[in-house]
Amino acid sequence: MMFIVRSNGAAPAGVSIKMRRRTPWSLKNETDFFCVGDSESLRAQSLTVVAVHDGWYPDDSGGGVAIFGQGRFWEVRDTPFTIQETDRQPLPSAAAAGEIVDIRAAIFGA
Repeated sequence: MMFIVRSNGAAPAGVSIKMRRRTPWSLKNETDFFCVGDSESLRAQSLTVVAVHDGWYPDDSGGGVAIFGQGRFWEVRDTPFTIQETDRQPLPSAAAAGEIVDIRAAIFGA
């Protein structure tokens, strides 16, 4: 699950940083780090951890992070339409061979 660590520019340690951006205009001189990892250990270090909700979180260069599935899934995009990295597994190799694939199971594991 992805979350935001909001800091004065120092990157958090012990998590995988997927994207960084300047905070919204009302929070000056801070940086949002979109992270995957253990949020509780960062809270224990007194860092500001913000939960993400379904939606689009733009970065500073035209891309951003798409969050969906009640916050469980994420996609880092360099444009709103081009996926750069995702937490989901690629479709099974049967799709490449032209075979019928159960899309629901491939995407949702159901």
